[in-house]
Amino acid sequence: MKRILAIVLAVMMIATVFAGCGGTGDKTYNIGICQLVQHVALDAATEGFKDYLTDKLGDKVTFNEQNAQGDPPTCTTIANQFVADNVDLILGNATPALQAAFTATSDIPVLGTSITDYGTALDIADWTGTSGFNVSGTADLAPLDGQADIIKELFPDAKTVGLLYCSAEPNSKYQCDTIATYLTDYEVKSYTFSDSNDIAAVTTAACDECDVLYIPTDNSAASNTGIIDNIATEKGTPIVCGEEGICSGCGVATLSISYYDLGQKTGEMAYDILVNGADISTMEVQFAEATTKKYNAERAEALGVTIPDDYEAIAAE
Repeated sequence: MKRILAIVLAVMMIATVFAGCGGTGDKTYNIGICQLVQHVALDAATEGFKDYLTDKLGDKVTFNEQNAQGDPPTCTTIANQFVADNVDLILGNATPALQAAFTATSDIPVLGTSITDYGTALDIADWTGTSGFNVSGTADLAPLDGQADIIKELFPDAKTVGLLYCSAEPNSKYQCDTIATYLTDYEVKSYTFSDSNDIAAVTTAACDECDVLYIPTDNSAASNTGIIDNIATEKGTPIVCGEEGICSGCGVATLSISYYDLGQKTGEMAYDILVNGADISTMEVQFAEATTKKYNAERAEALGVTIPDDYEAIAAE
């Protein structure tokens, strides 16, 4: 009888050990998601994140999904509420959302997605790939030298390239400052708008003065592609974009990543933190694994832009 009891206890101890090594047991997880604004790219990243965790955890994970409607101060309100609710992890989708969550808590793990540059976002001058804090995540920056190559390939006779972006988004400035270093054969001019109120006037000036425009992965631009497109189409000015969603709305071509896949990768990191106990402070920021040259067929035809065979047409919505 004693031997049987000893065996039973041993089996229970082994089961307990295995449950603590990657198993979820009866543990449930509540994750707060703060997304800056609704548009195609950010929506896809959130969807990929949720799908990965739901596939792995089923009904043991719940999401409190909030959208700041493009207003950074609202991100702060949302993040503070997540902290008050003591969620298990916060996802900041876009830079202002990540910054708000990072400011709100030093204890709850914070993952970012759709972030261009974490050093800029977190104000870490000597960025090495890990934060040393309760923050990590995924970056959406497609190689900017590749974006510049698209401009050179499609518009070899252009003289002036205009960089159009929102001055309130530091990651947009980072992208434009960087891509300018790859466009030394052109005259490069910067055009910044502060919000949707002056985007039409700034876009008009850019189209009047430049042969081609470049728009980075800019959330304000993504939310106002209709305004930009109306002006650029009337002026006959082609636009190369930092991501597929903006290109669908107002561009000719882009070097694209999959934001859904980026969200999935972020979900994988979240699982590793929540279930396997990974240390977020030492987790390296991850990047998209593949890029694809894509083009907007309707806009390319309308502007008479010849697209090489190695570009993939953006699927019509």
